[in-house]
Amino acid sequence: MSSISTIQRLRTSSKVQRRFSVAWRLIVAVILIIFSIFPVLWMISASLNPTGSLATQKLIPDNPGFGNYRTLLTSGQFPFWVWFGNSLKISIITSLLSLAITTIAAYAFSRFRFRGRQTMLKGILLIQVFPSLLALVATFLMISQMGDVIPFLDLDNHTSLILVYLGGAMGINIWLMKGYLDTIPREIDEAAMVEGASDWQIFTRLILPLLRPILIVVAIINYIGTYGEFVLARVLLRSNEMYTLMVGLQIFAGAQFTQRWGVFAAGALLGALPIMIIYLALQDQIVGGLTQGAVKG
Repeated sequence: MSSISTIQRLRTSSKVQRRFSVAWRLIVAVILIIFSIFPVLWMISASLNPTGSLATQKLIPDNPGFGNYRTLLTSGQFPFWVWFGNSLKISIITSLLSLAITTIAAYAFSRFRFRGRQTMLKGILLIQVFPSLLALVATFLMISQMGDVIPFLDLDNHTSLILVYLGGAMGINIWLMKGYLDTIPREIDEAAMVEGASDWQIFTRLILPLLRPILIVVAIINYIGTYGEFVLARVLLRSNEMYTLMVGLQIFAGAQFTQRWGVFAAGALLGALPIMIIYLALQDQIVGGLTQGAVKG
């Protein structure tokens, strides 16, 4: 009888421990969800607040409405759609160009063996250690002087901004792409070479289709990084019609930030929609690309 009672006590203790474990995990999960969602709810509340003032901001505004959105989209005070289009254009072009260059470079580092390969890889990684803000003044002066020789690479030009973004997006993306390429068996290349395929044919017809998950990941990382970037765009762009959305909204708020808080919140929410849609549509590919690329480096 004593052994049976002991077993029952152990089972009861085990059930209590499991319930306690589940309970504290749920508590932690709820706290994290509230911590993550609260800023979004606060922004939504601010965008619906008819007063548009930060001083009268409440989580549940009085007489909520869409007046801030109407002011944002129809008012002639600032060109919201121009800024939004500039952000989309710069982000898409930067993502596509960076993706093309990164994929070719990573394929060369993964499949070919040449002198200085390891040194170049370490150098690319080492450059990423230094914050880009350290080169902000040098970047400004370089673009300013290049504009004297090549007009379309001057300040207040989207082309020069895209080139600066391309230079900063290569390092970590090359390593990420190379790690994914290393997981693809080399037997595929060898079998294709036996059939007489060239390196370019192997890359475009065999390897590239297998890279779809990591291609999506790299493209999204580049897109989000450039879409939400503020400092470089603020320094290199000067005119109202050339601003990106982030720069335009910040300048619009300016010294009257507390009075234009509602319109600013509405613009921030509308600006976040493209990123949210991309994440929801491609979340499976994002997870697959990141996890598979981390298997082998």
